[in-house]
Amino acid sequence: MFDISFIEIMVIAAVALIVVGPEQLPKVARTLGHLSGRLRRYVSDVKNDIQREMEVEELNELHSSVQEAAHSIEKSVREEISQLQTAADIRTATTATTVSQSEVVGKETPLKESSSPRPKPL
Repeated sequence: MFDISFIEIMVIAAVALIVVGPEQLPKVARTLGHLSGRLRRYVSDVKNDIQREMEVEELNELHSSVQEAAHSIEKSVREEISQLQTAADIRTATTATTVSQSEVVGKETPLKESSSPRPKPL
């Protein structure tokens, strides 16, 4: 993260020893360690929160795309059903018209007598 070499750490430790003093140095080091642990946990929590928000956003996008796909499938199924219903209605109407026409034709034209020869009476 920070590019600090070993020599730089030794210089910081020497300055801290001179400024703080040998009696207070362990207490200050412990406090700095504790604060750095808190800082790391805080950064980790922030990273996890950001990651969760990104996952929630991705899930929302996935949810919306699935809903769009479901709506398009539903629309196409409804269109196919309506086409089938209109085709069935047309077929039913055509069949009803054919039946009614044959009934009308049957009533208007008398039955023809068969052309086969009849047996002669004895």
